Amino acid sequence: MDFQLTTDQIELQQAARVFAAGEMTAVARELEEDNKPLPREWVKRYAEMGFLGVNIAVELGGLGLGNLEALIILEEFAKISPAVAFPIFESSVGPIRAVEHFASKDLVRRIVPEVCNGEMIVAVAMSEPDAGSALTDLKTRAEIQGDKIIVNGHKRWCSGGGHSDAYAVYVRMSDTLGAKGIGAVLVEKGTPGLSFGENEQLMGFRGVPSADIYFDNVEVPLENLIVAADGGFQKLMEAFDLERCGNATMCLAIAQAAFEDALAYVQERHQFGKRLVDFQAVQLKLAEMAMQVESSRLLIYRAAQNSADGLPSILDSSLAKCFANEMVRDVTGTALQVMGAYGYSREFPQEQRMRDGWGWGIAGGAIDIQKINITSALVGRRFSQRG
Repeated sequence: MDFQLTTDQIELQQAARVFAAGEMTAVARELEEDNKPLPREWVKRYAEMGFLGVNIAVELGGLGLGNLEALIILEEFAKISPAVAFPIFESSVGPIRAVEHFASKDLVRRIVPEVCNGEMIVAVAMSEPDAGSALTDLKTRAEIQGDKIIVNGHKRWCSGGGHSDAYAVYVRMSDTLGAKGIGAVLVEKGTPGLSFGENEQLMGFRGVPSADIYFDNVEVPLENLIVAADGGFQKLMEAFDLERCGNATMCLAIAQAAFEDALAYVQERHQFGKRLVDFQAVQLKLAEMAMQVESSRLLIYRAAQNSADGLPSILDSSLAKCFANEMVRDVTGTALQVMGAYGYSREFPQEQRMRDGWGWGIAGGAIDIQKINITSALVGRRFSQRG
């Protein structure tokens, strides 16, 4: 057991840090102000730099590294903002990994390399107006008719909605109730019958487009089936465990950046004739923030390392996500308070971090759902929340 990054990992981390801090800070500010997604020329630049598909096999256009390396890179970009990090998130821990692991070889070869080279962004479409935490209540249907799949329904809260090139759509494929009737289909933008609502105006996540998606007799080829029903939902959740690690890493990055700014600020700011850092109350806050951030990092790294280049366990990923979701809210709140009006001002990034940090505890499975997942894994059985 080694808690140190390797020389190669440190070099990878440093390369990502230099690029993100040097190239993306001004871009991130524009995305926050305009609430527009990262321009495609930047996504292609990421691909040229080797920042996309880090943990995807070389033969599919990735770097062939592990999940830990992917999360290390993701953290450095997410320290600048989730918006500039989102294409990395989608290419390394997003729904493209479900395609890679479970779809047909033809679909994998057609889609995955396009994501790695920056030509395609794939988002996941899971939630619906009446199906969020209770995901097995989803109503969007997919019917196989010969060599085609017909999709009808309505998705909501899709990060990347309206902007992405394709969507891994969770669908009900039979009348079987619950998880057994659920599978997933890849639907590409521009397919007749596919339409989008207005870009959502959210509290945070500005620069990460989110919109309702409507499916009106959308017809896709049978080869676009990612996983079929009757066991498919379990596979989708296995892939989603990796996305939870990405969610946790977004939280870690936001908290780390908030802590670093607060730490620098209290060593420069003077009140009552001395620096803020010389007050014991401030020292306690700094120590608490540092403990929370480093604890989160260890949980994320453990989940990633235990999974190598595969998929993490639901216990490891839920522990990492749940802790990080709560941690980032505490750390960003404390950091903002320590910096006072400078933290609260929109001229500085601290208030944005607090808004963005709260969102990750809602996205990808709410905090309380993660706690139920943790207990389920500990006792070895699922708990019904119905009745």
